Amino acid sequence: MHRFLFASALWLCASVANAQVDEDALGMWYVFNWNYAARPNQVFGAQGDIQYRNWRTSGDMDQRLIRGGLTWTPSGSSTRFTLGYANVSSGAFGPSNRKSREHRLYQEILLNHTLGEKLFLTHRFRFEQRDLDGQDFRTRLRYQLGINYPLNQATLGKGAVYLTFNNELFYNLQHSIGKGRNVDYFDRNRAALGLGYSVSNATRLIVGVMRQHVDTFHKDQVQLTLTRAF
Repeated sequence: MHRFLFASALWLCASVANAQVDEDALGMWYVFNWNYAARPNQVFGAQGDIQYRNWRTSGDMDQRLIRGGLTWTPSGSSTRFTLGYANVSSGAFGPSNRKSREHRLYQEILLNHTLGEKLFLTHRFRFEQRDLDGQDFRTRLRYQLGINYPLNQATLGKGAVYLTFNNELFYNLQHSIGKGRNVDYFDRNRAALGLGYSVSNATRLIVGVMRQHVDTFHKDQVQLTLTRAF
């Protein structure tokens, strides 16, 4: 009986916390993507990203994420494989200083191809192994479709102004997370639309808006993204 009451209390607290998320407050995400591409006659490289996410444009930390991995691009192929690690710190919405941490391993496959002359597509498949504070070890699958369309030239090279769209689906492989708590198999969906500019062949800037749908709330975020290849 005490286990049932404890689980019920946890569920109620989680429900109240989620209900307090202000869906009308516009969030802000700052993103830096970096990539050390494999050079001619080399197949190994590295990639990663640093993200700082706020619940509101004015502040209130949602999440800090630092992620990086080693990449392998088979000779003569544009498909990239990655093995990496992410360190994540998440904050609660509102005045609470409570934070949780996560250690995450991931494996990724990135496929690139072109439709017609100017429609550049990417498919990203990611498998994550997650160690979160206060939860059982669990895993998650992610799939992202990315589309880039240059407006003023035929490529995404230096000087390109382009539209960018991506949609990513997250799917939990475990229902139970321990101590009588459960999560849905559907984790979340993120859809983002933005305008990009290629400062050079190696540097791009994107300003966009992302809509995140979680089972308990929906929220919009402004995204400022800098991408740099070395």
